[in-house]
Parts: sequence; structure tokens; C-alpha cells
Amino acid sequence: MTRLQTRILVVDDEPQYVRAIRTVLQKSEFAVLTASDGQTAVQLAADENPKLILLDIHLPDMDGYEVCRQIREFSAVPIIMLTALAELADKIKGLDVGADDYVTKPFSADELLARVRAALRRVQMDEQFTAQTVFRAGNLEVDFNQHRVRLSEQDVRLTPTEYRLLCELINHAGKLLVPEYLLERVWGEGSEGDRQLVWQAIHRLRRKIERDPDNPQFIQNCPGEGYIFVLP
Repeated sequence: MTRLQTRILVVDDEPQYVRAIRTVLQKSEFAVLTASDGQTAVQLAADENPKLILLDIHLPDMDGYEVCRQIREFSAVPIIMLTALAELADKIKGLDVGADDYVTKPFSADELLARVRAALRRVQMDEQFTAQTVFRAGNLEVDFNQHRVRLSEQDVRLTPTEYRLLCELINHAGKLLVPEYLLERVWGEGSEGDRQLVWQAIHRLRRKIERDPDNPQFIQNCPGEGYIFVLP
């Protein structure tokens, strides 16, 4: 697929940001769809199947968090939140509802493009990761072909970022992975140095796949060093 065929949905009710983002993306030969409210954004995400969504938090009818929740009901499309909020809690909230990344306003064209390209590369890697095998460890089962995770025979819903993180840990089971490596492999370019992203994603993943998240069986950490996926 060429970039001319790669459609990106921009959701923002501020015309100046929409114009600026559209110009940046079109210069890089991306196709651009736009929405100025949450309801339209959800409908376009369902009807047009964009490859990536740039989603502002402040919208007139519903906030970006709710838009993200609704889209995650039917799509795993990468979502990058656009926010003027610099507080860590706000960024974590976006990641918790299923966003893959965030960019704080104001941002440069180079930063935005770096985040977009990194997200699209991760999609391409996910599509190529179709090994015809099922991984099992204790009561955990991961079907790499179907991108399906089950715990004690019950389906576990992971965000795309959580799934990529779990796959990366499983692929290196028994080995210590430092946060910098996970940032590069899971979040991609532009996330260097943001160890909090890794910590929060590990925390969310443990809540979903561990019987006792406070005493994890699978994802264990070496304080100050990194994380290890331990085979039972």
C-alpha cells in the first residue's frame, strides 16, 4: 500500500489545527479525512476504515476518551491522542481507554510525522507477525495468527499496544528487556526516554493476564533494570 492509499482521520474542532495537520500529512502524500465532532469521527472510523486516527481530546459533543472507547469496540486502528493537557494523569487516561500514543499541543510537523510513521510501521509489523503457532504458558494462551489472548479459556481484551508489548515479552521469554528496548520496539520513534509509558502498560497488562497482579506469575521486574517474561 502506498501512502497515497493510506488514509488518516483527523478529529479536531479547531480549524487552524485541522488545516495545519492536513497540510503536513498531504505533503507527505497521506490521504486525509476530517471530523470536527466525536459522533462523526466514530462513524467515519467505521465506514472509511482509516489506517490511523489523530484524535483531539476536547470535542463539542463527547470527549476524545469516549470517542476512543467507542472506536475500540469495533476497531484496533492506531489512535494518537492530540492534547493540550501536559499532565501525566491525562496521558495515562488516554492510554487506558485504548490510545496508542499521544502528542502534546503545540507540536512540530517533524514530531507529528515521526509519531504517525512509527504507528504505521507498528501496524505493518503486526500484519507480518502471523506465525502459525499458539503460545501457551500455564493458564495463558496467545494465538499469534488470530491475535487472540485467552486466560483460563476466557478471552482477554487487550489494546493494540498491550498486545504488541505482550508479544515482545513472549518472544524474549526468560530474557531481561530494558525499558528503552521496549519503547523502541513497541512504541517506536519519538518515545525515547519515556519510561512511564512502559511502566503503565506493564501495570495494565498485569491486571489483565495475571491472577494476582501484585504478585505476577508471568511479567516480573528487576528493579531499576527492566522486565522478564517468566515461563512457569
